[in-house]
Amino acid sequence: MTSDALSIAQTYRMAARAALASRLEAASIDEEQRAAHGFAWIATSVAALEAVHEWAGRAGDSNPVDRMVADLAFAETLGQLAGGLPMGQNEIFRPEDLGLEGEAKTLRAAARDMAIDTKRLRTELVAALVQGVWPSETLHDPELDAVRDQFRRFTDAEILPHAHGWHLANALIPDATIARMAELGTFGVCIPEEYGGLGLGKLVMCLVSEELSRGWIGAGSLGTRSEIAGELILLGGTDAQKAEWLPRIASGDILPTAVFTEPDTGSDLGSLQTRAVRGDDGGWRIDGTKTWITHASRSDLMTLLARTVPDANGYAGLSMLLVPKPRGTEADPFPAAGMTGSEIEVLGYRGMREYALSFDGMTAPADALLGGEEGNGFKQLMRTFEGARIQTAARAVGVARRALEQGLGYAVDRRQFGKAIVHFPRVADKIAMALVDMVTARELTYAAARAKDGHKRCDIEAGMAKLLAARAAWSNADAALQIHGGNGYALEFEISRVLCDARILNIFEGAAEIQAQVIARGLLKAQN
Repeated sequence: MTSDALSIAQTYRMAARAALASRLEAASIDEEQRAAHGFAWIATSVAALEAVHEWAGRAGDSNPVDRMVADLAFAETLGQLAGGLPMGQNEIFRPEDLGLEGEAKTLRAAARDMAIDTKRLRTELVAALVQGVWPSETLHDPELDAVRDQFRRFTDAEILPHAHGWHLANALIPDATIARMAELGTFGVCIPEEYGGLGLGKLVMCLVSEELSRGWIGAGSLGTRSEIAGELILLGGTDAQKAEWLPRIASGDILPTAVFTEPDTGSDLGSLQTRAVRGDDGGWRIDGTKTWITHASRSDLMTLLARTVPDANGYAGLSMLLVPKPRGTEADPFPAAGMTGSEIEVLGYRGMREYALSFDGMTAPADALLGGEEGNGFKQLMRTFEGARIQTAARAVGVARRALEQGLGYAVDRRQFGKAIVHFPRVADKIAMALVDMVTARELTYAAARAKDGHKRCDIEAGMAKLLAARAAWSNADAALQIHGGNGYALEFEISRVLCDARILNIFEGAAEIQAQVIARGLLKAQN
């Protein structure tokens, strides 16, 4: 049944693309932003169904829960495509928004066929979860499955018992924990073995990020700093820069931080104003301000995007610098000359801390210019976007799973009116669909990682994975907090942290609106 439904959904996606292309003959994509982003959500939803269909096919019939999840994913997604896709909490995209009322009739019929047994499926699915039966997660590769198991054990033993306390205290991830993460290879997953890394791919990176983020998004995100820096240097650095920095990043001796964003620029990196100028000694002098810099104090290396060609407009004048700095302490967070910073207090996503930075004559060595060429900074950064967004999607999957675990555990333990609340249909429905959303986002993320590992351009796939997974993390956390009732709003309950952590995923590494724009533009261009 899912094969026929998938074909209908794919046909609907084609019709949506044609309708948008026709509309853009008389208007710009910015003028038709709602239609374009609606198409992006349609395409993402259908891609998610394709990923789930492939997963269920690989899993076979050994676990009946898999088929329940796949059928529910199809029933819900088809229903949303036909009736209204949530692009945001108060933004619903409907077929008529692209003039697809006629095409939606066939889709609606398929949705009705798939929805016949959903009540029973949700009930049976939650009953299986209560008994400890979860959907299959094997990757059909013993080495990959061993990586997941290793990091799950580590997370259960060394992250989960402490994460909420660290969050409440706004504490940095302890050095001892970072050292254990380094021993496991967390910071060198994708760095080649010749530079001391594991030399593995983005799919493994997803498994590591997912499991660590299930424990605490701060732990999962710490590896992102090394992932971005490592990829920047590996793809754009000189041989000397690779030899200098990659082994130390892989070992965890060097903790990098990404220094890109500036006040009032957001995603508009072409408007960056921070300047780096060559001095008489060949080194660099840095002046300007940066904001939302994660882990800025306790880091040893900044990958800093600055304007080095003042006469060049937009992206053309930007260069990437590798700027070493002394590691800060609680007493002296920014001991480097010419650099100051102030902490930005945040709701969640703690463990590394966020900072606003000011540079007033900070110096960097002569060989700090990544690749030794000016004006390539934005291009170098663009090459890391795919990996960073795939990793962010994996972090979101981990958060989505933890929210589900919290909601399920509370629903089983909490008794009202003489029985556990997991037996009330509205509670069970939330748990069932949280599981479906988590698996759907997971499989779309893995599909993007496989594309990246296959050396394909996958900016669209990466954007789709991040778009869907971020929504799943937030909706799962929100549903789990609702299951907790008033207790969920209390700081002592872990779900309050998970909700705060989930909210950032729709913003960083490109907000949801940016992802939708990238997806729509990419798909229109790819099929022209």
